[in-house]
Amino acid sequence: MAKIDPTTDTLVGEWLSLPDVAQLMGIPFGRVKQLLRDRKLLAVTRPEGTLAVPAAFIDDHQIVKGLCGTLTLLFDCGFDDLEALRWLFTEDETLPGTPIDAIAKRRATEVNRRAQAMAF
Repeated sequence: MAKIDPTTDTLVGEWLSLPDVAQLMGIPFGRVKQLLRDRKLLAVTRPEGTLAVPAAFIDDHQIVKGLCGTLTLLFDCGFDDLEALRWLFTEDETLPGTPIDAIAKRRATEVNRRAQAMAF
């Protein structure tokens, strides 16, 4: 897992520990680790040394609809974990808001178009 820098840590804001993700989603801790291995979720090492997932990735006890596909696209386009986080949490006035906000509002298709355009 990548170690986060202070700028990206601030961009993301609220974080959940892996046990908190498991509890919030109502799944075993091992399943959370599997979601990370499968790149369906993204976790980074925070400054204090703990692994954490952005709280914005979880909504209504599940992964935000559309996030998994967007993460796959970002990784396929060559983004690393920190670049993907920065991109997802950086304001984009044309959306408006951040890409993760747009994904949470069921606008993942538009977010994915923008990610693809950046990669090519």
